[in-house]
Amino acid sequence: MTDPITDMLNHLRNAQAVGKTEVLVPSSKIKLEIANILTEEGFVGEVKKTVKGKAKVIKINLKYDNDIPAIAGLKRVSKPGQRIYEGVSEIRKVHGGYGISIVSTPKGLMTNKEAKKLKLGGEIICQVW
Repeated sequence: MTDPITDMLNHLRNAQAVGKTEVLVPSSKIKLEIANILTEEGFVGEVKKTVKGKAKVIKINLKYDNDIPAIAGLKRVSKPGQRIYEGVSEIRKVHGGYGISIVSTPKGLMTNKEAKKLKLGGEIICQVW
């Protein structure tokens, strides 16, 4: 596995495609921060760090509205082979403002809306809508 963030996004996409209520992904600080941002923005339910066997995992409860997943789409923007950085003036809305970008800034991970408010640019990790 060369890109653990893409792996996490694929876990979320695949679990929602088959209607699962929760998904377990291997734990890391950046994945936990991404999951917490998704919770704050209302795309997923509760997020907890747990232990499965000897491995530390993140348990993410998925949200549905009348059997329709809360996450309509996920896109990994900056990849290990091609990093995408944008200044504050280049950060755009996602799907007309209905989605978010997760941006890695000097002040940590945040949404594109927060980054614009704080006048920060950074690496665009992914987009969720």
